Amino acid sequence: MDYSRLILSHLVVQHCQAAGIESVVISPGSRNAPLVMDFTAYQGFKCYSIVDERSAGFFALGIAQQTRRPVALVCTSGSALVNYFPAITEAYYSQLPLVVISADRPEKLIDRGEGQTINQKHIFGSHVLGSVHLSDQEPNLKYSSDQLKKVFKKASTLSGPIHINVPMDEPLYAKSNKPIGFDFAILADDQDLMPHPIEAPRLQRLYKAYHGASNKMILIGAMPPNSIAPAVLENWRSDPSIIVLTETLANVHDPDFISGIDQIITDFPLDRMEEFRPDLLISLGGMIVSKRIKKLLRSMEIQNHWHIGLERPNDTFFALKEHINIEPNQFFNTTTEGVTQSNPETYQFKNTWLSFKSIRLKGHESFLEQAPYSDFTVHHTILAHLPDHINLQLANSASIRYAQLFEANPTHAAYCNRGTSGIEGSMSTAIGAAVVAHETHKRETIFITGDLSFFYDLNALWQNYTPNSLRIIIVNNHGGGIFRILPGAKQIAPFETFLETTHARNASLMAREFGFEYFEAHNKESLNSILGSFFNQSSAPRILEIFTPSTLNDQVLNEYFDYLKENARIAAPKH
Repeated sequence: MDYSRLILSHLVVQHCQAAGIESVVISPGSRNAPLVMDFTAYQGFKCYSIVDERSAGFFALGIAQQTRRPVALVCTSGSALVNYFPAITEAYYSQLPLVVISADRPEKLIDRGEGQTINQKHIFGSHVLGSVHLSDQEPNLKYSSDQLKKVFKKASTLSGPIHINVPMDEPLYAKSNKPIGFDFAILADDQDLMPHPIEAPRLQRLYKAYHGASNKMILIGAMPPNSIAPAVLENWRSDPSIIVLTETLANVHDPDFISGIDQIITDFPLDRMEEFRPDLLISLGGMIVSKRIKKLLRSMEIQNHWHIGLERPNDTFFALKEHINIEPNQFFNTTTEGVTQSNPETYQFKNTWLSFKSIRLKGHESFLEQAPYSDFTVHHTILAHLPDHINLQLANSASIRYAQLFEANPTHAAYCNRGTSGIEGSMSTAIGAAVVAHETHKRETIFITGDLSFFYDLNALWQNYTPNSLRIIIVNNHGGGIFRILPGAKQIAPFETFLETTHARNASLMAREFGFEYFEAHNKESLNSILGSFFNQSSAPRILEIFTPSTLNDQVLNEYFDYLKENARIAAPKH
């Protein structure tokens, strides 16, 4: 087995072992050759080679998303490192642990006109939890090791990206037949960064306030599947003072909860706002997709917002009063020990929400029966045909927003890059996640994307790890159709060129180039016919490209929301 002779490479790799890293995504280069040698020589690492660093970053993100464990990224010096930046920002705001390890020129060669050299120290700034610039000087090895311990602890405990910059001098390809040992401990024993337990008096105060609130709303953002225990879900369902709003990415399901938030709250009746206002808003999980719920709750001027969970909270509604830094199950299991006071007001609040949900669902079903072939009906058809027990990956921005309008399948595990909500890297993330889902859980991954997100991330297909079970569904409306929906966007003079970016491309040649079986649909009949067998087992991964009428999609969606509004006005009880 060939190891590197560079001591810093061994120090970093051994710290990765101690931190429990198993997956390492490597982009080829020269300056990082010692790290490549050691990661492939040491036991316990599964190494992936991804040429494009931007794609590699998101591929690693997909692995971290599935495993919830730190994933290492290894690149050479220079601009290679900067290509990780989109994935780093996504990891930071999605709170996923990535460990970026960049090879660098020695200090003496920085800013000296040396090729493939930039200033790499702390290059990610505030978008990482911590960064370390190592020194290869012998007396500093113990100090470097201590710094590595601290930054790795942040990655695992606080859940987010970190950066380790490793200067390496030539010869880069010098080999050794054994690893280098150190006379100091690699393993960290530092509990300073562990969440501090909440003091009992504070918890008692919070429980009292919780039970005293008559109208409680629980709003759930992005969470891994099975995050909320069945007993807690039953508590919420049976408590007349609680209404639960869930997003597709919450992976929480119950008939008595409000899913499809945008469908329910569009054009809320302002004269009835007080009936729907919570006196306590509790958020769980990560980012919220729905712009409509953000706008509604801000307009309600919520006075009391708590966030419960170990993740960093967001003061999305300008009313965050408490961050209760414990697992939600722990908090809500304890609340069942108290007695929730029930009175007509509590019943009225929950029932008001559920009654309005029932009205809107009737309007939704009625509109679907008459809606023409469009992005709206295509997403409904896709979601209705998906098999059970899959990993559902959704691209930004139209794909996730359309998915939010339809009832989610409770057997699906749904994911999307909503940390920064960019279109870049969606497919790379989906494929990284698909590799883990296939190898570890034997679950099929289905990725739904728009055409721009697909073409923007084509290098995601340039790797050797795509499982045959992967299915990619492209809704091709020949441009950024989401911009047609935005108020005022179409008034921009060169709208088609600079906002919608109209094009005539299709994915057929690219699919075949990368070894995918290709299917296409142009209308409702061909789509239904293809979906009947598209998800069957195959000897190659598959792409289905669905073409929709670009100039009709925004009209149909706007008519949908208008229809819901009018239907609710007709059905609403008189006051």
